[in-house]
Amino acid sequence: MDEIEESVLSAIPADALRLNLTRSTIKMQHSASWSIDKTNSVEDLIICLDGRAIYLIEGEEIHLHPGDAMLIPRDTRFVGWNPSPDTYTGVAQHFSLEIFGQHDLMSQINLRRAASLGRWDTLEPLVRYYRQSAPPNSTTLAQHHMFMVLLIRFIEDAFISWRSQKGGPVQAADALDLSITLAATQISADPLLDGLADHVVENAPYNPDYFQREFRKKIGWTPRKFQQFKRMERAMHFLESGRNVKQTAAEIGYADVYYFSRMFKRYVGTSPTGYVEAVREARDGPFFRGDDDGIVQYPIAHNG
Repeated sequence: MDEIEESVLSAIPADALRLNLTRSTIKMQHSASWSIDKTNSVEDLIICLDGRAIYLIEGEEIHLHPGDAMLIPRDTRFVGWNPSPDTYTGVAQHFSLEIFGQHDLMSQINLRRAASLGRWDTLEPLVRYYRQSAPPNSTTLAQHHMFMVLLIRFIEDAFISWRSQKGGPVQAADALDLSITLAATQISADPLLDGLADHVVENAPYNPDYFQREFRKKIGWTPRKFQQFKRMERAMHFLESGRNVKQTAAEIGYADVYYFSRMFKRYVGTSPTGYVEAVREARDGPFFRGDDDGIVQYPIAHNG
């Protein structure tokens, strides 16, 4: 069956993010005598292609091998060296990633310092091309697009949790939009976690009733119903991947198949069996529930 994977950043609108590559890509190629000791004013994502390296950051020793990536946070001193006679090659990219043009998105996420990149067999050719095609003294639109793919993959693999906003709202005009977007993103990333909607409301730096009203205005659902809808979206993935209705209900936490079917129809507009049949028709014939260009339109009524 197909792997079902939910993106950590799935609820953040693409136009809310602004990626800035703050310098040209560093094409690392370091011999056994190489070492480094420095601090950068922006984030630095390092990806190992060949050989290996050791970095020391805030007392933590990190070993990088081919397919590993590491994020060095801004204003963080790091020391690195090549511990072997083989050449250490890879890429290092300085960047910043803002949400709504004012807030540093990376500061909102708890990440492991390093992670092995998933689907490396697919990503390795992209990283090598990214390194090979990088201009020596500038950045290009293609570099931005490719790096965003690599950065998202790292965030997915290194993700631990979203940071609490309980310290008080960010002092900016769009602070509420930021809090709502991050809350919706947390729910989208883990919709099967019981009580998550209540948790994100409790951790938002706003009065809970006010935050829920504003969340509904922006997202179209209350946090609880948005989580329920995201559960049904996950159920759609399971059904498409070949699970039957009973298996799908169990996967998303429903012991009662009939109750699951009623909830699925309420949020999606058709029964699980009807959805599977529609998917089958879409694969074998004309597009279903969509326009002539094949854009699927769920018959979803936002009743908050």
